[in-house]
Amino acid sequence: MRLRHIPGAEETIAASPYVVQDPQAQKGRWDQLFGNTNPIEIEVGMGKGRFIMELAQKNPGINYIGIERYSSVLLRGLQKRAELELDNIFFMCIDAKTLADVFAPGEVNRIYLNFSDPWPKDRHAKRRLTSPEFMAVYDSVLAPEGTVEFKTDNRGLFDYSLESIPAAGWTVKAHTFDLHHSDMAEGNVMTEYEIKFSAKGQPICKLAACRTPQP
Repeated sequence: MRLRHIPGAEETIAASPYVVQDPQAQKGRWDQLFGNTNPIEIEVGMGKGRFIMELAQKNPGINYIGIERYSSVLLRGLQKRAELELDNIFFMCIDAKTLADVFAPGEVNRIYLNFSDPWPKDRHAKRRLTSPEFMAVYDSVLAPEGTVEFKTDNRGLFDYSLESIPAAGWTVKAHTFDLHHSDMAEGNVMTEYEIKFSAKGQPICKLAACRTPQP
């Protein structure tokens, strides 16, 4: 993925009170940062942050962490965040592969994956956020009853995910190929991409997955 570099983005992020600068130091003690023991939900690849910031506004009893590896994209989210009065959301500029370095086992209650890069070439399959490799990362930080929710407009990536997630030892407990015309639409919060694609009439796919119970 090529993104336009924004001069000063790294410096702005490093100085922001909304960005956790040393996330590894928070492992197992995120309750101290938030000042409470409310459930933690994270979005991997938050983009400009519309989705997770709206969730934080709607659910003050839940703590949210938005994760974005690209500084130029995270910068846009910080500009929006500065306009809001919220105390239940922080951001991190890290790679999702390192989640186990910043969260203790069971510390996260829900993981959101929204409109992830499809990485269409087979040789890049391990980079897809619903690959068995990434599902193993989520397994290492998610609470026992935790869930992973995934939305995309890319049918190929969704079909792949419907196979890769069960193959990784998870159960897809619900899914739809047309979110906005399904029972799963209740309470749906849209991302920037979702607004754009649905306005063009493109169906949005969604699934929710949990670990498969062991016999």
